[in-house]
Amino acid sequence: MQTRGLGNASFLRKIIVALVIAALFTLIAGKGGLFRLDRALSDAMYDMPKSHDGVICVVGMDQKALDEIGPMPWDREVMATVIRNLNANPDAKPAVIALDVLYTGTTSKASDDALVAACREGGNVVAAEAANFTDLLVTEGDNFYVNPFGITGVDRVIPELSKATLQGHINAMQDKDGILRHGLLWITDPNTGAKTQLFARVIYEKYCEATGQTPNRLPDTDENGFFTIPFTVTPGNFYDGISVADIYFGRVDGAYFEDCIVLIGPYAAGLQDQYKTSIDHASAMYGIDVQGNVIQSFLDNRYQREAKHSWQLILLFVLSAGSVIFLWDRKVRWSVVWWIGFAGSWLLLCKIFGNKGILLEPLWIPLAVTILFIAFVAINYTQASLAKHKVTSMFKRYVDPSVINELFREGTDSLGLGGKVTDIAALFVDIRGFTTMSEALPATEVVEILNQYLSLTTKCVMDNHGTLDKFVGDCTMAIWNAPLPQEDYVLHACQCALDMVKGAAELTKELEAKYGRTVAFGVGVHCGKAVVGNIGSSMRMDFTAIGDTVNTAARLEANAPGGCVYVSKAVIEALGDRAIATSLGTGIKLKGKADGFEIFSLEGIRGKAEVSHEQSSEE
Repeated sequence: MQTRGLGNASFLRKIIVALVIAALFTLIAGKGGLFRLDRALSDAMYDMPKSHDGVICVVGMDQKALDEIGPMPWDREVMATVIRNLNANPDAKPAVIALDVLYTGTTSKASDDALVAACREGGNVVAAEAANFTDLLVTEGDNFYVNPFGITGVDRVIPELSKATLQGHINAMQDKDGILRHGLLWITDPNTGAKTQLFARVIYEKYCEATGQTPNRLPDTDENGFFTIPFTVTPGNFYDGISVADIYFGRVDGAYFEDCIVLIGPYAAGLQDQYKTSIDHASAMYGIDVQGNVIQSFLDNRYQREAKHSWQLILLFVLSAGSVIFLWDRKVRWSVVWWIGFAGSWLLLCKIFGNKGILLEPLWIPLAVTILFIAFVAINYTQASLAKHKVTSMFKRYVDPSVINELFREGTDSLGLGGKVTDIAALFVDIRGFTTMSEALPATEVVEILNQYLSLTTKCVMDNHGTLDKFVGDCTMAIWNAPLPQEDYVLHACQCALDMVKGAAELTKELEAKYGRTVAFGVGVHCGKAVVGNIGSSMRMDFTAIGDTVNTAARLEANAPGGCVYVSKAVIEALGDRAIATSLGTGIKLKGKADGFEIFSLEGIRGKAEVSHEQSSEE
């Protein structure tokens, strides 16, 4: 038994196509072809805004400060004054004061000494340092590669300040799409080999020391020392509108920040310290707010790590291949179930793992399943349309249009390609004396007469919802109840036979006037079981019916005189009281049939009203 559409392909071909498509999806994902889309979806799924506990406070070097204190850079005595004002009350001062400003070169001795003295007296200041990154060519024996995270040097605080503060690096490492998602836990000075920890981690550990807490563990990092920042606070939410100017001029008491982490850094657009982050692609976040988010993750002991790409790629390959095999020639409703089931389940799984701090790639599998779903629905629809067009083109030459419409309502599976046993009514008709006529007339006239005859028989078959099986010379064969079941199909066949006889009488008048010739049709009808379907070879096949039922109908036609319709007893029994027929007994011997086969001459068919009237009269 054959299947339709893509299912006609061999199973081996299906497997090969599935593997190729799965390999393509895996290669695209593995090479970063889906990076931007996948990261955007990850950001939306995994970074969820929430309120913070108020431990972290941002004091902004904002426009107000620039207006009141003056443009940057400020004299270092300004920051020295800010630090002293914050630490004015030793019993109610911040746990940590973090300066997100680079103090790397000497200025005036008085200014530098003032800043160093303020930091030393406070004992709670963390200063910033920054590495200079570039692409470095690294050689290992005969091999070489480019390290995109190569460090040429570190901008360090002035030596006196390094003794009065703790230091951490403030490098912001954006992804290739320009979004900040990761932090670098350590940097190493290539000149001295000294390591500098992340600014936010140094601040956090200093806070734990000041408050008597044990620091939470370090986050997991990749081979380059990067970790994922679990952003929870949106831009501006650490900042309560307190300006450096408010502290400098004494408008806000340092006791307000008792036991807090005070982050001081650029908070004006012109200072160019803003980044697009994973929690908000639309609004830029100041660098000091980024530090606040990292510190908050340490405080909450909330970490994220990206799951290994290797096993996710393997899973993508397996599910892509499986989707191809499943969706191949699948009905739309099951394709929809597969698509929603796998895409939805994977997104739910991503959410569950994300809540546990494990980040899966949310886009790979849903996108692959979605693309395959759309592609195969389109392909299957196209295949079905082509099959419908093919069937329509084939059957419209043989079948009444109403039968074709019903065929597509039932589906093309109802064709029974390959042949199946079906109850049918078979009709044969040909012209009596056609051979003699063809010998006596010119070929052109014979063809014209034959075409008129075949047009008549074809019209009768179509008008009575039959299937035109074939023409063999001057013989026409038609069947009923195939390719689709029909109500009262024997009646339709018999009515067609009577219409042909009636039509022959009208055709005779035309032919006699034009050619001086007359025609008469002999018709035979029988009903019973037959094998119906596309029968032949893969190179050439015909939709036809074969079997004893067909042969018997042909024998009845061969014995029917012109203008007569010979039918079998089976036909008469199917018609019942509607048949107007005369039994010819068993005297006519049909070739290939045993003795005792009763033949009837059908003269007409009663309508329902006539049958009811006769039954009433008899009663």
